[in-house]
Amino acid sequence: MDKDCPRGGDISSCLELGAGAGLNLRALGMLFPKLQMTGVEINQKAAGVCAKIQRVKVLRTSIYDYQSEEKFDLTFTAGVLIAIAPERLLEVYDKLYHYSKKYIVLAEYYNPTPVEIVYHGQTGQLFKRDFAGEIMDRFPDVHLVDYGFVYHRDAHFPADDVNWFLLEKRA
Repeated sequence: MDKDCPRGGDISSCLELGAGAGLNLRALGMLFPKLQMTGVEINQKAAGVCAKIQRVKVLRTSIYDYQSEEKFDLTFTAGVLIAIAPERLLEVYDKLYHYSKKYIVLAEYYNPTPVEIVYHGQTGQLFKRDFAGEIMDRFPDVHLVDYGFVYHRDAHFPADDVNWFLLEKRA
């Protein structure tokens, strides 16, 4: 981890792959009042809710089909990579990397080795692995800036047990 690098730095644009109803973009918009935000969301109802957020442009398409000439200071996923079939992960890693000018953030379930989790009695729906490590292995110019854990029993910000990773592309 690079302790000399500022946590988050300055960003003016972001792209969330799998934006859902836009809860993450809403939070980022409050933290960064001038941030221009783009969300990619395939679900029509969720995309409609997300599109009502100020400064958010929503593209209703799948992550796999998303294409743009635009690049963003930050690209990120939250609870999305865990639902991607392992054989399609590299496509998503490539998009996170390609569309990022500087930062990539992942907030996903973590496991040091790939593992499939039975989810509501279904297989092929939920996967845990070292997503950040795999991205750093795939792209040697990406390094770890910071990471952390969100605990479901946190009295102030209860959420699911999720690890987050802030990665930076070296210039």
